[in-house]
Amino acid sequence: MKNILKGILLICLLISCTKDDNPDQDSNNPANYPYLQQVGYSAKDILSSTTFSNIYIEVMYVDGFKPSDQALNNLRNFINQRTFKSTVTIEKKLISTPTAAAYSINDIRKIEDDNRSKFSSGNQIVIVALFLNGESSNNSGNSVVLGTAYRNTSFVIFEESIHSFSNSPFKPAREVLESAVILHEFCHLLGLVNLGTAMVNNHEDSAHSAHCTTQNCLMYYKVENGNGVIDMISGGQIPQLDSFCIGDLKANGGK
Repeated sequence: MKNILKGILLICLLISCTKDDNPDQDSNNPANYPYLQQVGYSAKDILSSTTFSNIYIEVMYVDGFKPSDQALNNLRNFINQRTFKSTVTIEKKLISTPTAAAYSINDIRKIEDDNRSKFSSGNQIVIVALFLNGESSNNSGNSVVLGTAYRNTSFVIFEESIHSFSNSPFKPAREVLESAVILHEFCHLLGLVNLGTAMVNNHEDSAHSAHCTTQNCLMYYKVENGNGVIDMISGGQIPQLDSFCIGDLKANGGK
């Protein structure tokens, strides 16, 4: 009987030691809040004030590819409009990092890890926004990726690609295109679409997961594609969330 009890205890210890809700989290990291989780994991924490009443955006950029003040102001306004954060702080930081013609997600994660200086704690959640030269290694043919949300509190904007698709005849103003892509990727952190924030009504595009079926919605898949978003930005207007996406955010603690 004693041996059986010892066996049961050993199994329980093995289960508790091997269970890892966050396999990508570094236990030696100074963060008090997990920031290496999948996109959408922190949706409710970003939207509501239950855990964090303030939000800090650490904007890291390489030389020559700093985002426009107008685009960052649009992000601030969006956060005030759709979340219950009392204070929104956005700070820009020039980073020195080896640049490349193309970046994989692993490259991007390493750049963040090497340069991130702020971590969520207390009443403040921290979001990292990277602005890089070069392009996404996921570009293929006519598909040009302009931005990617890659962790629960992190997204990257391929600023050089933004430059190539803006500020020229028949192309949108840079701050408008920047704003559209930044807001789109930030909304992925908010769990849209069906990416950590549950849908009140089914509106996920089955052909392009985590995107909205409404063709003029900010969360339509074309917004993060250089060859598609130009068709969506008419008259210099940034696409807006449709009623389905707004309903999802409200149901998950947002406005």
